[in-house]
Amino acid sequence: MADPQGFMKTRERELPRRRPVPVRIRDWKEVYEDQPVPELQRQAGRCMDCGIPFCHSGCPLGNLIPEWNDLARRGEWREAIERLHATNNFPEFTGRLCPAPCEASCVLGINQPAVTIKQIEVSIVDRAFENGTVTPVSPERLSGKTVAVVGSGPAGLATAQQLTRAGHTVAVYERADQPGGLLRYGIPEFKMEKAVLDRRIAQMKSEGTRFRTGVSVGEDLTGTDLKKRFDAVVVAVGATVPRDLPVPGRELDGVMQAMDYLPPANRVALGQTVEGQVTAAGKDVVVIGGGDTGADCIGTAHRQGARSVTSLEIMPQPPADRADQHPWPTYPMLFRVASAHEEGGDRVYSVSTSEIVGDEAGRVRALRLHEVVMGESGFEKVDGSEREIPAQLVLLAMGFLGPQAEGLLEQLGVEKDPRSNVARDGHFMSSVPGVFVAGDAGRGQSLIVWAIAEGRSVAHEVDAWLMNKPSRLPRPVHPTDRPLTA
Repeated sequence: MADPQGFMKTRERELPRRRPVPVRIRDWKEVYEDQPVPELQRQAGRCMDCGIPFCHSGCPLGNLIPEWNDLARRGEWREAIERLHATNNFPEFTGRLCPAPCEASCVLGINQPAVTIKQIEVSIVDRAFENGTVTPVSPERLSGKTVAVVGSGPAGLATAQQLTRAGHTVAVYERADQPGGLLRYGIPEFKMEKAVLDRRIAQMKSEGTRFRTGVSVGEDLTGTDLKKRFDAVVVAVGATVPRDLPVPGRELDGVMQAMDYLPPANRVALGQTVEGQVTAAGKDVVVIGGGDTGADCIGTAHRQGARSVTSLEIMPQPPADRADQHPWPTYPMLFRVASAHEEGGDRVYSVSTSEIVGDEAGRVRALRLHEVVMGESGFEKVDGSEREIPAQLVLLAMGFLGPQAEGLLEQLGVEKDPRSNVARDGHFMSSVPGVFVAGDAGRGQSLIVWAIAEGRSVAHEVDAWLMNKPSRLPRPVHPTDRPLTA
């Protein structure tokens, strides 16, 4: 049971300190310092003995948050990691990368700062790896069934680990040279060092999951080949088609999508050589889009030595406190300062780009902007607000539209939904029998915690379909984790 007076004795919310900005922008290491254990345990003690722990419903995985909070408070670390792994395959990923809807729905958060759930989560799992508590979980017996998982992001990895543990032979296909999807080359090292990913991949390999890297399914291997070779196929390719900016000057040299800029930068940060890499060194950088991907571009540009960094967002600046239209326990739109924003640059809201201006050599030299307000028919231009800002590198980080249609999805013959995602039924199966869909490919661009939740749900459904009986694999208990078409 939680300390019934913990939240009264410790009212302050304490997080680990970020390394000083002048120090951390000189390297690619994670920005946070270690948090002292006594401080962490005091924070865990703030978790209330809630009658109804709304953090459960805030988390798509249905994480048993009050249980492992109290175990951490009492220093029972082995039991804590067991409860954490009971619902989440990769708490070291979510603890670093998830925006924590669980904290937004924390009961304590009604009138105090919420419990530091994410930090307690990541501390439990990191400690478990350091102590050797995280070991391979091998299946009791093999089923004789085979499954191909296409994509090794969080949804694909969660699906593969669960199905391997159920006794199926699982092959994970990844077109990059190393597994991990965007966890590998999309997420900068300063947000999650790749050693964190590698240790989990090593565990999965020890359990029996097979990784086939450097294979572009749809080109090197067709969807038809997969259906012939495997008893089931799971599509977990993510939503990789980026939203573009259709304005004059889009074709200029120096204007690029964020996901054409970040992976080479991440490879270089890992010690690889990338021919023709575009860097921000000495340039005025403009990032269009104010989400996580935009913040990743900002932090990367700082480390590459940008002269200036400006972030543009068409929406107005969010409020500092929860607004009436986002009541507790919903996830609020708030003004948040990521570590990358703390490192410098300007954040400009309520603006739209009307033109990208180039020089005589065909390279970008500036952006023409104007302010906008929300009108009856959408965003409307504010007369007389036009201005020009310098830019030699423009990064588009405006989100993603859906999965790539060409190649694999065409070959599999799966149907699409109205939002261009892969359509699926209440069992996460596509219109093609035996082809299942996990994560952003079926859901649309979403959070890492949803990807893992869907991976676990898909594994449950695939196992039941393969064995023609109810699956013993757990699945998230969140009431809305099933597809909208169910």
